[in-house]
Amino acid sequence: MTASIERDAVSSHVSVRDGTRIGYSLYGQRDGVPRVVLLHSLAMDRAFWQPVVERLVPHAAVLALDCRGHGASDKPAGPYTVAQFAADVRDVVTALDFGGVLIAGASMGGCVSLEFAGTYPELTRAAGLIDTTAWYGETAPKDWDVRASKAEKEGLAGLVEFQTTRWFGDEFRATHKDVVQRCVDTFLRNEVAAFAATGRMLGAYDGRAQMAKVRVPTCVIVGEEDYAAPPAMARALHEGIAGSTLTEVPKARHLTPLEVPELVANELLALIKRIA
Repeated sequence: MTASIERDAVSSHVSVRDGTRIGYSLYGQRDGVPRVVLLHSLAMDRAFWQPVVERLVPHAAVLALDCRGHGASDKPAGPYTVAQFAADVRDVVTALDFGGVLIAGASMGGCVSLEFAGTYPELTRAAGLIDTTAWYGETAPKDWDVRASKAEKEGLAGLVEFQTTRWFGDEFRATHKDVVQRCVDTFLRNEVAAFAATGRMLGAYDGRAQMAKVRVPTCVIVGEEDYAAPPAMARALHEGIAGSTLTEVPKARHLTPLEVPELVANELLALIKRIA
């Protein structure tokens, strides 16, 4: 991120309804411009969005959060729920008087964004659902519990190879080793208990009923090679949300805001133009 954008950011915490402190960074001048809230993927933090933020800031005020259990936010004991994470976002934007937002998230953050847009329409003007799903399927509780249990028994280091091949395609991993390493470093900084609680949260999530409640301009983005939240899941979101757009990114995998930040930023800017 350019030094001037980072230097001018306001970073702090908001204590939400149960006392949990949620870390955030606010970029850009928020008066008289569209407002964007960005939510990261599982085991990442708000820095995940840096390549997208620098493309959005000339056009919008951007609020990037560390979700509960992640980054500089508090990590209370689980279990966690996606509804709880969405309520955290509500509490933060309310405390900062930052309502009327384009809410956008990747992977886990996309689940939270869907939940937020469906539950708090009065605060939502648009939604970006990126590399995500409303429901991981019938076997999801078991599948996510296996991953959580492995982390609890063996630590996070044992999951690194599994994660990196899900996050990025082969070519990107070979040509952007610095990006991959930053993600690995962030991943390994997580607390195992919070990671496990969040994984089980995703396994239990069923947001299919929320899709019909989203009545704002919405973009759905997915990597063509994403097998963590495959294109079929993105198509289900697109079909379930009236008036949404769908973009499938050739050769991209699961973390498109890092693989193709300009494309993701442009899709969000197109939403901003629709609501401006």
